[in-house]
Amino acid sequence: MNMAKNIYLASPFFDDEQIARVKKIEKALESNPTVMDYYDPRLHQHEELEFGSPEWQTVTYNSDIEAIEAADAIVAIVDFEGQNVDSGTAMEIGYAVKKGTPILIFQEKEPVLNLMFSVPVHAYMSKPEDIANYDFDAMKKIPYKGKVV
Repeated sequence: MNMAKNIYLASPFFDDEQIARVKKIEKALESNPTVMDYYDPRLHQHEELEFGSPEWQTVTYNSDIEAIEAADAIVAIVDFEGQNVDSGTAMEIGYAVKKGTPILIFQEKEPVLNLMFSVPVHAYMSKPEDIANYDFDAMKKIPYKGKVV
């Protein structure tokens, strides 16, 4: 019996373009019937604590790690600046790879991936509707076929 999945959404959210992109993927996950719930660090900023304080850093880090540990899959938005990937997103991907959690990479911009992402990626997608329609129960592999650096 298949059960809806719990997804961790890894992404940068430092400017308007990045926030607009992550909101599209949030909507895609919300409309996907095979997704029970998702955790987006953007929506868990612990506003009760002073942003940037040591306590905020520790609480935010720990809650994000707990959510990665609980996730059935990671959806990682790798669009950032040029061909670079946000360091936090890269760390979340690496943690999930080590844990054995499937990684779904979403990339809207020019398809170029570092081999450290192209090899472990379970599924590669470039349109929000790909995420909305993906069957997280079947977890079909969709290999990355673009340029690698």
